[in-house]
Amino acid sequence: MSIKKTKATQGPPIAKPKGLLQQLAANPDKLFTGSFRQQYAALCFRYDGKHQDLEILVLTSRDSGRWIIPKGWPIKKKKPHEAAETEAWEEAGVRGKCRKDPVGRYTYLKLLDNGDVAPTIVDVFQVQVTEQTDKYKEKGQRILAWVSPEEAARRVRDIELKSLLVDFKPRT
Repeated sequence: MSIKKTKATQGPPIAKPKGLLQQLAANPDKLFTGSFRQQYAALCFRYDGKHQDLEILVLTSRDSGRWIIPKGWPIKKKKPHEAAETEAWEEAGVRGKCRKDPVGRYTYLKLLDNGDVAPTIVDVFQVQVTEQTDKYKEKGQRILAWVSPEEAARRVRDIELKSLLVDFKPRT
């Protein structure tokens, strides 16, 4: 026996959530408020044991599952490179030698918890990984992958970050 749905039993139409660009198109003033946010990221790298090829760590974000590098907001009483190191440890369980000066920066539109969109500048610090653990704060919330710079660039979505990754040469 089948039940025929009528307008009365279907209920109201369900609204699809708008994408980030659709939200911005509806509220362009959010982009031009003059308030850019600041974040710090860790470009974590190592050399594989066999051929000494450069590998970069990418991981998925917790919310959308897109590929990123560890990043986060400034941390009180920590310098920018120290905040990047903390993000690498909490998000991926890696530590290493971090440069104090950024190796680059990129921008993106951050969707905030309250639904607002904030243009965000991310300063990127290189971290040569010397330690990796299986026990870290966000274990199980992300997927991690060690990949070539070219593959890292293919996986991430942000155009400026793609350029940083594919052109990355560790500084000494």
